[in-house]
Amino acid sequence: MIDMATPGDYRIHADVKFGFGQLIDVPQIVKACKDKWFNQTLCEVNECVVRLGIVEGEFHWHTHDDEDEFFFVLDGKLIIDLDGETVALGPQQGYTVARGTRHRTRAKEKTMMLMVEKSTVVPTGDNV
Repeated sequence: MIDMATPGDYRIHADVKFGFGQLIDVPQIVKACKDKWFNQTLCEVNECVVRLGIVEGEFHWHTHDDEDEFFFVLDGKLIIDLDGETVALGPQQGYTVARGTRHRTRAKEKTMMLMVEKSTVVPTGDNV
């Protein structure tokens, strides 16, 4: 059974941590993280952001009305539940959730992923 995280348990940092020309050391960030559900915006690329997610447990069901969301697993296993379908991603695998699609992510074990999305996306979703 996967523990359900609640919105108060999420550590979501929407501030851009790294500017242009700065080294981004993902293993160092992962090593320093003590939270079960952590999300940090790493950098901006054009009108999009790259976020690092370090997750264990379940996120809530939600949608993004105007933005697509791309997930790319670095380590671990990410499960993406969609209405009527479940997608399991392992290391070096990615998946794009289309705007307006109700979904949730979950991980039975500590999983590290990158997310690429428009900078306007609300990580917790527009509609819960």
